[in-house]
Amino acid sequence: MKRLMTALSGLALAGAMTTAVSADITVGGKNFTEQQILSNMTTQYLEGLGYDVQNRSGMGSAVLRQAQENGQIDLYWEYTGTSLINYNDVTERLSPEETYARVKELDAAKGLVWLEPSHANNTYALAMREQDAEERGIATLSGLAQAVNDGEDLTFALNAEFYAREDGWRPLQEAYDFSVGRSDVKRMDSGLVYPALRDGDVEVGLVFATDGRIPAFDFRVLEDDQDYFPAYALTPVVREATLAENSELAEQMNALSTLLDDATMAELNARVDVERENIEDVSQSFLEAHDLL
Repeated sequence: MKRLMTALSGLALAGAMTTAVSADITVGGKNFTEQQILSNMTTQYLEGLGYDVQNRSGMGSAVLRQAQENGQIDLYWEYTGTSLINYNDVTERLSPEETYARVKELDAAKGLVWLEPSHANNTYALAMREQDAEERGIATLSGLAQAVNDGEDLTFALNAEFYAREDGWRPLQEAYDFSVGRSDVKRMDSGLVYPALRDGDVEVGLVFATDGRIPAFDFRVLEDDQDYFPAYALTPVVREATLAENSELAEQMNALSTLLDDATMAELNARVDVERENIEDVSQSFLEAHDLL
């Protein structure tokens, strides 16, 4: 009888452990390459650990955040600057460390937990073709502003979000004291900015600092010499309720986060956007290379 009870207890414990590891987790992601890689990588990683995962990538930033606050998304990779400015309406200038601490505190009140930030800082940047920038003598945003004020013929490519957002195009011009007419700004999808800049359709393009097309297309990222752009440290954010149900999830996601930096993300992004590799294959090979799959 005792042996039977022991066996049943063991089966019950095993069942409980299986249930805990196999809990449903919905992973979200935004609608550009880096986020699609990360959501796919996270899905494969967690499935390899035994979780039952649903992937819902390709969402708009505000919609994705709202879905997480509403409990429809359990986990996704967010940028510290986006939460600070867009979701928490903080406009004061903060260091990267201060930015992380502030969003961690503010979002905790909303039931969201910021885990360990990666070393990837996908902040906004303005870039030019290297040869064009060299010929014009432009290396910094101050130099760009001077060129605009001197009447140089420059056309800009921006995505619609940056054009309208609170830390975007208008305040950037104010910070660097220059003004570009509407006719000299082409608004387009982020992915179209890179070929437009490469092909000479525009002289200046809005890029993301970890995008693999920057070195591949020989772009020069203009130095933000007045530190206008805030930190956008890439970080896994999880619902507090999800962590409560999955005790090892934080440690598991932190292990993945520590592997990511600017160069790593640029390489992964380039494999998809430049070399045209499949996102699933890129994600899988990265995980396998680090013994995470």
